[in-house]
Amino acid sequence: MSQDTKVKTTESNPPAPSKARKSLPVLDPSGDYYYWWLNTMVFPVMYNLIILVCRACFPDLQHGYLVAWLVLDYTSDLLYLLDIVVRFHTGFLEQGILVVDKGRISSRYVRTWSFLLDLASLMPTDVVYLRLGPHTPTLRLNRFLRVPRLFEAFDRTETRTAYPNAFRIAKLMLYIFVVIHWNSCLYFALSRYLGFGRDVWVYPDPAQPGFERLRRQYLYSFYFSTLILTTVGDTPPPAREEEYLFMVGDFLLAVMGFATIMGSMSSVIYNMNTADAAFYPDHAQVKKYMKLQHVNRKLERTVIDWYQHLQINKKMTNEVAILQHLPERLRAEVAVSVHLSTLSRVQIFQNCEASLLEELVLKLQPQTYSPGNMSGNRRTANIKSLGYSDLFCLSKEDLKEVLSEYPQAQTVMEEKGREILLKMNKLDVNAEAAEIALQEATESRLRGLDQQLDDLQTKFARLLAELESSALKIAYRVERLEWQTREWPMPEDMAEADDEGEPGEGTSKDEEGRAEGTP
Repeated sequence: MSQDTKVKTTESNPPAPSKARKSLPVLDPSGDYYYWWLNTMVFPVMYNLIILVCRACFPDLQHGYLVAWLVLDYTSDLLYLLDIVVRFHTGFLEQGILVVDKGRISSRYVRTWSFLLDLASLMPTDVVYLRLGPHTPTLRLNRFLRVPRLFEAFDRTETRTAYPNAFRIAKLMLYIFVVIHWNSCLYFALSRYLGFGRDVWVYPDPAQPGFERLRRQYLYSFYFSTLILTTVGDTPPPAREEEYLFMVGDFLLAVMGFATIMGSMSSVIYNMNTADAAFYPDHAQVKKYMKLQHVNRKLERTVIDWYQHLQINKKMTNEVAILQHLPERLRAEVAVSVHLSTLSRVQIFQNCEASLLEELVLKLQPQTYSPGNMSGNRRTANIKSLGYSDLFCLSKEDLKEVLSEYPQAQTVMEEKGREILLKMNKLDVNAEAAEIALQEATESRLRGLDQQLDDLQTKFARLLAELESSALKIAYRVERLEWQTREWPMPEDMAEADDEGEPGEGTSKDEEGRAEGTP
């Protein structure tokens, strides 16, 4: 019986569900994982961009390392394929919110030109190897269509690196190298088409000693292309129409390249000067002012040394202006990460709330003092700088503004300040007592004035109420009088009544007169 029960119980239990496969997460296009993947894609794109054209134009390079090229080719193809998968799992922003719905991500990606270029770059053109053989790397030229990923990676790196100007120069040098590299490969291919050693312009005959080596072939072509594109040095004159066309194209490319290089370098230099002007004060105007005002040499030297100290030690005196374009919360986080440790070491601010310190950090004004400088404001204790000192100034107005929102912290800080002054013997107890008594008397008078003001307000309110009551009574009496006067006869009606009574009276009088006058 127990065995049957066990069997039935075992059969009644459903099988454990199998674990679902974990799908790939959605990447944030501004996150670190996506950034590092872009940097990974730089290698296969640069491989195809540099090596592929070189293999197509230098047959010895293609034939000598065929197995290595095939391994690298299909490794880059695998990365290209993985890049498409990453694209299907890369979110996008919609109204500032990251979309993580893979259906919407896929639908959006397949409707872009990037999807078409990615597919075209992975077309299996290698199958033509079965007919033409594996020594035709030009069949893989469609891999160049993935170059936009290289530009995207460079843009992300430029925004993330701490040295954007150096990165721009390195990127410009890379572009110059790629252009010269392509031009040298095309020069060697054209020389082979026209015939090596046919004239002084083409590559010399490889039968000559030393010119048969692959390294010599590439270096000679690269050197010749560098001379043409930089227009530096003498180049052999062309002798054929193809050579003339090649030279004309290179000259036009050199003009455009020279303009691009000059514009890029000018932009880099301008950005560097602008950054220096934003970080450090302009000392040229101050030097000119001191020269015009005939400031003594010693003071002028002190001012110049102060500016030099700022630039050598990367000191900044205008942090507020530099960070003004950041959102307030982000600016607070930056200021806290830089200055909170310094502010926390100040005795009067120790054990204060973190939110209070964050508010105070935004009010700090950095200043740098040179040796021998003293604080010029009236204060309890003067400070003289022995060397170059970095100070943070906090005005009373800013402190009061922040402490108004933290009354408990204000009380604690006032007590700490009192203790510090007592230890320094900078606080006169009698004067403090007199000041406290005066403050209490003033507060008492203020309370009396407040009470009197309340009484006056109460009396004024009563007067207003009585005035309103009197006005209502008067209005009521006027209304009653109006109703009473409506019952009185009108003056016009009385006049009509008088007019009707007068003719009768006249007739009787005439009759009486006639009666008296009758004989």
